Amino acid sequence: TDLKMAHEQQKKSLEEEFEKIRLSLKDQVDTLTFQNRSLRDRAKRFEEALRKSTDEQIVDALAPYKHIEEDLKSLKEVLEMKNQQIHQQELKISELEKIAEKNVHLEERLQVLQQQNEDLREQIDKNLAVSRQLSEENANLQVHVEMESKEKKRLSRTNEELLWRLQTGELSPHMTPSSSPIHHPASGPGSPARPHSYHQ
Repeated sequence: TDLKMAHEQQKKSLEEEFEKIRLSLKDQVDTLTFQNRSLRDRAKRFEEALRKSTDEQIVDALAPYKHIEEDLKSLKEVLEMKNQQIHQQELKISELEKIAEKNVHLEERLQVLQQQNEDLREQIDKNLAVSRQLSEENANLQVHVEMESKEKKRLSRTNEELLWRLQTGELSPHMTPSSSPIHHPASGPGSPARPHSYHQ
């Protein structure tokens, strides 16, 4: 945007300068046209003076043309200089137009990249939401797995205790675990627990 504004400002300045040069050249052309008419009038008077064939009149008629060659040479140099300036200004304007066209392409490319960036941000937000959801589900699964593992260990301990009581005779095979009292062995380390007496 700054480059475009600078381009527009420089282009406007060049156009104003070009207009000034054009008006100046127009004034010079008008001046030359006026001088040309004046010269024609003088030439006409010179021709009239020649017709009269008087030396005094010829000298008076030639007096205004004494420095005309120098004036024409000076005007020619000024015109060449102005033409060169106009050519340089046209080259600058052409270069600025190329830069402006390039800036338009860059702006279009920037808009495309900004849109792609927005799309990527939306995709990232979606992925983050999915990731959070998966994390929550994973945490719930871990809690569930831990509960299942604890329940499995509890059932395993209960099963081992029932097997041990069956092996030691403390629990009859016909008894259900819910109807039999649970007795813990009181034997010392390394020695099997003695079965307790049980009356149905």
